[in-house]
Amino acid sequence: MNLISNTKSELLTKEDYWSIWIGVFLLLIGLGIFYFYPFQKISQETKSLKEFIATEEEQFPFKTVNWYDANDRLNKLSSGNTEVGQLVNQTLMHPKKWVYNPMSSFYKSTATAEAQTEVNELSLMEDKMNLDYYKSEALYRLDLAANKFSFEDTTVNNATKEMIALWHDSNVAYVKNYQKAQVEPYNLFLSLAILGIALAIIFSFGAHFMGIGAKKFVVGFILVFILAVVSQVLGNQADMKNLGFGYAIWAIVIGLLISNTIGTPKWVKPAVQTEYYIKTGLVLLGAEILFSKILAIGLPGIFVAWVVTPIVLISTFWFGQKVLKIASKSLNITISADMSVCGVSAAIATAAACKAKKEELTLAVGMSMVFTAIMMIALPTFIKTIGMPEVLGGAWIGGTIDATGAVVAAGAFLGERALNVAATIKMIQNMLIGLIAFGVAVYWASKVEKTSETSVGAGEIWKRFPKFILGFVGASIVFSILFSSSGADLGDALIDKGVIRSFTKDLRGWFFSLAFVSIGLSVNFKELKKYFKGGKPLVLYLLGQTFNLLLTLLMAYLMFYVIFPEITEKI
Repeated sequence: MNLISNTKSELLTKEDYWSIWIGVFLLLIGLGIFYFYPFQKISQETKSLKEFIATEEEQFPFKTVNWYDANDRLNKLSSGNTEVGQLVNQTLMHPKKWVYNPMSSFYKSTATAEAQTEVNELSLMEDKMNLDYYKSEALYRLDLAANKFSFEDTTVNNATKEMIALWHDSNVAYVKNYQKAQVEPYNLFLSLAILGIALAIIFSFGAHFMGIGAKKFVVGFILVFILAVVSQVLGNQADMKNLGFGYAIWAIVIGLLISNTIGTPKWVKPAVQTEYYIKTGLVLLGAEILFSKILAIGLPGIFVAWVVTPIVLISTFWFGQKVLKIASKSLNITISADMSVCGVSAAIATAAACKAKKEELTLAVGMSMVFTAIMMIALPTFIKTIGMPEVLGGAWIGGTIDATGAVVAAGAFLGERALNVAATIKMIQNMLIGLIAFGVAVYWASKVEKTSETSVGAGEIWKRFPKFILGFVGASIVFSILFSSSGADLGDALIDKGVIRSFTKDLRGWFFSLAFVSIGLSVNFKELKKYFKGGKPLVLYLLGQTFNLLLTLLMAYLMFYVIFPEITEKI
């Protein structure tokens, strides 16, 4: 009875619940704009294109130019391309990549954009001429094969098929380069102001009920948001980005510089809410974990993520306690989870479950950011150098590099197959966040902090369990059902390319920026110093990550090339 009454009183006063309320609210907005509103139109377009493709397949013994055109259009369908979707995209837009002038992160005039586009398109003129020739030749041969030989001449059919395939491959490359050549004008000053105001209002509701004070929160949020924007700008500097120094590192560094020099102003502190921001972002992350996408890679990916990860977590924690003898068990388990599961997300959930100190969480996250930046460059370079198979390299990257964004960047360096495998395995690994948090909550309640005067029951475990995980899991279930029930093509257009890629990912990026800035603003180097005693946390991370690298590589090789090679061939 006490458990129920306590839960009722916490529903409007605890940040875990407010992260769920805000996350659910935003997901409902995303579904309304990107799923329900364009559903009828995109559904009809999908049906029409699929019917046309089926007709082409009935009439011709091979894929024609029209078949490829229709199929490419089907694959490009996205609710993010609707008028409302594009408006939302512009509002959530992050600062752009820049080389010399940081102002180009925020603004590019129409005249400049058109001039750059014109120059870029000049370099594609030869490719366009070749493409037109390939297409006319493909259409001519198709007409010849159909009308003169009625598709009965195998030699003519094969020659036609090869020419159409050559045109399509060239067309895919040309379209990709053409899209890169298009430079759109933009002005982010207004959209950033609108986004900042909207986020301040949304988060202030929770701040009011949690006793922080809505007005105090909004005042402090202004600076936190500005610093998050600055971190995004610095993280998008071309050279820094290529070196792996993304916005996350800059956000923490900027915050640390302020807190350790002039000190974090008192009026800002009400908005320095690390877990509030990141837990809300993790609820949105749940919507991105789609079961059907995970099942597509099969058992190899599940084994790599779900067998290796708990082994590394438990082994690293045991090593930290028994061999390194790290004084703080909560620091040990937070570093172990951060390094073995999926970086910051797992660290936040684990720290909440074991009630780790904010300095311990900051230390774990800080090391994760540094080593993620190193690994996202070093690992794919090493894989390329030794000629490792693309699928194996992608699996290795997905199971070892902490941040999802870094995994995608590293996987893309190897190729499309590696990118898909790496991103999927990381997605599978992210599913463990809830299970790990629950396991840590149970272990801490029953073993670490149990005394002869306390008994471990459902109440204590529930008290420790990070409630926002319920939002994370719930979002994953709901969005997975919507994706599957819509069908692969429609689900891809409305959920994956719509709600997720055009909404939740951008929002989550902003929430994480706010969280990383808050981490820096809330920590003083003097407070961190004692946790670095003897260099044990660093040794723990290095040895744990080394073990993780070796075990993941071994498991990936066994799963993808020894036990399930037939699945690997289909990827």
